[in-house]
Amino acid sequence: MIVDLTRPPIHGRPECEIRTLAEELTLDVFHDVWRRASAYDPASGSVIGWMMNQARSRAIDRLRFEQRKKRVPDHADTSVTIAPSSSPHDVLDARDQGRVLRDALQVLTNDERQAIETAFFSELTYREVAAKFNQPLGTVKTRIRSGLEKLRQALAGVVKI
Repeated sequence: MIVDLTRPPIHGRPECEIRTLAEELTLDVFHDVWRRASAYDPASGSVIGWMMNQARSRAIDRLRFEQRKKRVPDHADTSVTIAPSSSPHDVLDARDQGRVLRDALQVLTNDERQAIETAFFSELTYREVAAKFNQPLGTVKTRIRSGLEKLRQALAGVVKI
């Protein structure tokens, strides 16, 4: 059976040193293979090779995500507040920046905004956002890229980087 042939190589990937990560990766790869079986092209190589390539890509994505989680502090439970000692000028600047950002976000479609917010606030990869919304990976990438470009244009000259 294909599961018996592929489970050891997927679990044995150097990127999968943690058993739970290897098991999760294996499940993800098999789920993806099941959904995308029609995309397999025999002229491109064996089924096992195709699956191993998917496992490798998933493992690398997961490693990058885990490394990013270690580098970026968790701010999910914190809200942006203005310090009580802030001057009135600082308070007005903060409110003005919030208004400018809200106005800029209005140029996005709902799909673009949802994809960007999910990727940013949940710290997900393109692939993880696509899986969360059950959308093709290319669609998610396009929405995020086009949305970010719209934001760049809307904020050009307004926000100092």
